[in-house]
Amino acid sequence: MLKEVYKEAETRMKGAIQSLEEDLSGIRTGRAHPALVEKLPVEYYGTPTPLVQLASISVPEPRSLLIKPFDPATLKTIERSILASDLGLTPNNDGRQIRLNLPALTEERRRDLVKLVHHRLEDSRVAVRNVRRDMIKDLREFEEEKMISEDDLKKGEEELQKITDRFIEEINAVGERKEKDIMEV
Repeated sequence: MLKEVYKEAETRMKGAIQSLEEDLSGIRTGRAHPALVEKLPVEYYGTPTPLVQLASISVPEPRSLLIKPFDPATLKTIERSILASDLGLTPNNDGRQIRLNLPALTEERRRDLVKLVHHRLEDSRVAVRNVRRDMIKDLREFEEEKMISEDDLKKGEEELQKITDRFIEEINAVGERKEKDIMEV
């Protein structure tokens, strides 16, 4: 019974960390990376579609991205989506492909990005703590229904706290790596 609760808690906490890593991959660092624009929604036949499904995205140089649409008719739509996004990039359209040149980040912009990373890290910590809270609630219900003893409840709460602490440390490590990437000149 307790092992199942631990396993579910770990699975849900791993999900929170995976979500965080995907989220952070979209935050710009000093170098170009396809993840910056992969999830950018582009209006395609009336449906918002991720850019990665409409075009190939490559990194020809460290500070530029090259976007080649599979369907040339989507070029203008992709360009409009990039301009409307919060990336702050101006697309260069040559009629067949789009080039995105990433300017060097200023110190102030780097600090703003680090603040954004810290906000996302805190959201992930809250998600992990919410999983712990839900699992402890389940354990207490099991104890009320006499499925586990009071000692098992205490042991379960302690074990859940250890699992939570482990995942919070992992979140902090992910954050430190991303912060280092952003502040690297």
